[in-house]
Amino acid sequence: MLNLTDLVPAPSDPLAPFTDRLWLAVAAYLARFTGTSRNRTESDLRCYLAWCTERGLDPLAARRPHLELYIRWMQEIRRFKPSTVSRRFSVTAGFYRTCVLDSVLEHSPAEHVRRPSVPAELPTLGFTHLQLEALLTAARESDNPGNFALVAMLGLLGSHPRKPTPETGKRKARLCWAKR
Repeated sequence: MLNLTDLVPAPSDPLAPFTDRLWLAVAAYLARFTGTSRNRTESDLRCYLAWCTERGLDPLAARRPHLELYIRWMQEIRRFKPSTVSRRFSVTAGFYRTCVLDSVLEHSPAEHVRRPSVPAELPTLGFTHLQLEALLTAARESDNPGNFALVAMLGLLGSHPRKPTPETGKRKARLCWAKR
């Protein structure tokens, strides 16, 4: 297996000459965001910078193999889901893209890094129409007449079928008003 020390030799004075450049690069990148986006981006970038610090790696000297190892660490050690790994790495790639734009780096080490595949259709919260129908049937057969009304309201307001269609609203209405 490849060691980090094989990729980039450690500077004689660890990170001292890079501190100001790195701080400025991080500040410039985060200045592009505001509010909650800035907080989340800062958190994701802090994760990457902490990973680099733990390995004695100057983030401005990182190369593509370092970033591949960072992704592998998120997947295998931290056990993040592919969507989390992809989002966190997008922040790292954006940081390097900004470093190139600001002439801090000549090219981005994140340019050809393989990202985990994330399903195009993420699972949605809520019931499918068949699950909602089963729940309505059980509520209708309940001794408490308010159960059906409650489940119907919750279904109409909070249930989202996995593949919405123009018929979605009509189907839910038919489910709720059928056999009243």
